[in-house]
Amino acid sequence: MHYWWVNQNKTYEHEINGGYMWSPKRKNNGAYNKFYHNMQNVEPGDLVFSYRKQYISDIGVVQSLALSASKPGEFGQTGEYWDNAGWLVPVRWFKLQHPISPKSYIEELRLLLPTKYAPLNAETGDGLQSVYLADVPDAMASVLMSKLAVADQQLISNAGNMVLGGEDLIEAIEDEIQSRIEQNTNIDTTEREAVVKSRKGQGRYRLNLELIENSCRVTGATDKRLLRASHIKPWRLCENNHERLDGNNGLLLSPNIDLLFDQGFLSFDDDGKLLFSSRVAPDQLAALGVPLDGEFCTQPFNSEQKKYLAFHRENVFKAKNEVEHRRSKWTGGDRWESRTAI
Repeated sequence: MHYWWVNQNKTYEHEINGGYMWSPKRKNNGAYNKFYHNMQNVEPGDLVFSYRKQYISDIGVVQSLALSASKPGEFGQTGEYWDNAGWLVPVRWFKLQHPISPKSYIEELRLLLPTKYAPLNAETGDGLQSVYLADVPDAMASVLMSKLAVADQQLISNAGNMVLGGEDLIEAIEDEIQSRIEQNTNIDTTEREAVVKSRKGQGRYRLNLELIENSCRVTGATDKRLLRASHIKPWRLCENNHERLDGNNGLLLSPNIDLLFDQGFLSFDDDGKLLFSSRVAPDQLAALGVPLDGEFCTQPFNSEQKKYLAFHRENVFKAKNEVEHRRSKWTGGDRWESRTAI
């Protein structure tokens, strides 16, 4: 388990009620932001301290790895200068019966704060507005947990058993998009039906895909009844309906490979080489029939597929994890190569 600190002054109600955390991927000028990048490092079962108005009022249990997601519509004018492309982390939030003020314990916390990217001003104990999601060292987390009321400590004592996954939240996001499509009178009925069916890899989208792909690129299976039409650029992230129906934005995949690809645990380079995420152990990939010898390479992709694959590698593929004690990379054979944090 790892601990995190999230500042939610502006978006508290939306994120707590919606069961998530959301941040842009970069600053509005395109620059790297450590606190946004941290969204990619959370893992299911991690605990998050929700901070607003100088108090920790809620604690959340992370439900799944971060997903690429557009800025939530309920944010409205909040963060109007934020980039629309962002990271979304499903979280199960618990409201504390007795919120705590970290500022009241700054004497205990001061020496435990991270030397870089701390969520609090070490001198005053005030929250730092420039922070969104910050790493919380174990020693600092222990002090914060010790200040919680006994009832609140008991509430989250079994956090590891509170991970249900983030599928419901993803489904809700896609339901909202589908609803907007169905209500769009600028699209004719036939087009609307085709776009809605494409969400499940059916209808016109699948027919378009089968004109380009005829087998699973990993398992080699050719029986179309056994293959799923998987969007490369996820349906919920497509910028328009053309992308949702474009056969180049897809692969025919065996169900196990479809799951890995959809979850970002597997991807391809433009030449057809398999790319593996460090978030899944090699023995588990092998158990699913994924070739790990490093020699496997499918046929190259066409130019349009390459554009979508570039998006998948950048926005879906879970290639990196900065947290040092968890960051490892598969290098082949039967060993793991440990990496130091960036």
